[in-house]
Amino acid sequence: MAEPRYGEEGAKPPVTAALDPVAGSLLRKARRDAARIRTEAHAAADALLAQARAEAGRILAEASATGRSEAAASARAERIRARRRARTIVLAARREAYEELRRRVRSVVASLCADSPVTVDRLRRLACDRAGGGARTVTVPGGGVIAVAADRRVDCSASALADHAVDVLGAEVERLWES
Repeated sequence: MAEPRYGEEGAKPPVTAALDPVAGSLLRKARRDAARIRTEAHAAADALLAQARAEAGRILAEASATGRSEAAASARAERIRARRRARTIVLAARREAYEELRRRVRSVVASLCADSPVTVDRLRRLACDRAGGGARTVTVPGGGVIAVAADRRVDCSASALADHAVDVLGAEVERLWES
């Protein structure tokens, strides 16, 4: 059975079909990177949590020496602070992992643009089609192109495409933080 043509039911727009191999490659790479980054983030967060727990334990022992009632109040407050510090550390590790994922995806897309004139040509055609008639394109440092028409600007730069690829992952990126 022949694949449906653009405009027929079930057909992908030519732009989407043209980017499918790139998107698939980026998604596979992002998933591999995300798994590795998740493992690294978990290890860093575990170590930092252990350190925070050890510090909280030390503080708790110190507080109990000053008296049971005072120690209970102090320990409760310290646990709250330790949890807050641990949470801050975990959130910082997540942000760092997310930014690292975004940086690596940008690097991969930039490499694809640098290594494949065919990819850049596809991006140029895509940008011109999206920008409309009379669009002119500009090659962007770092890879990709930007097309500009009278009332439209279409950014197919490597960084914009990489950011879009990471954004498309959406909630799937949240799995980085889950066990």
